[in-house]
Amino acid sequence: MTSKRPDLILASASPRRLQLLDQIGIVPDRVVPADIDEAALAKEVPRVHALRIAIEKAKTAYARLGAESRAVILAADTVVACGRRILPKAEDDATVIKCLELLSGRRHQVITAVALIDATGKLRTRIVDTKVSFRRLDAEEIADYVRMREGVGKAGGYAIQGRAAMFVRSLNGSYTNVVGLPLTETFQLLKACGIA
Repeated sequence: MTSKRPDLILASASPRRLQLLDQIGIVPDRVVPADIDEAALAKEVPRVHALRIAIEKAKTAYARLGAESRAVILAADTVVACGRRILPKAEDDATVIKCLELLSGRRHQVITAVALIDATGKLRTRIVDTKVSFRRLDAEEIADYVRMREGVGKAGGYAIQGRAAMFVRSLNGSYTNVVGLPLTETFQLLKACGIA
């Protein structure tokens, strides 16, 4: 007799995270986005920020569902950083332009923190850091990319899985991390909780 696996709750409104989970055959039972303030604290470094936000998202969803739900809560936060500077999630064209101008010809980090609260209420976390180098971009390329509207809503103002792939000179680390969820580490966390 096999025990029923716990429900998986994804505490994220990101369609990319749903797609990535589906890519490895995992479909959450429910999506419960955690609406929290994601602003960085004063002097907060990127890794610490990503981890804090991922944990807050997981705990917010856990509190909303109640401990009796016995579900596994999965949350994540992705940060694009140049050194200690955290780039914003681009909410408009002007921010996309600023981000791409900053990233042009430079190396940056994409850091995703994954937080999981298992069915017993135990918190587990992982942080994945990928180094990405962009070639130098000219103003016309940036303007063309902005017209596509692909960078709006994305951390750092770009989506590597789309047209921005042509900006990438090199990538060292997890590609799926840059898309929004490091699948190897996420799979390991889920497997430890009986989901995968």
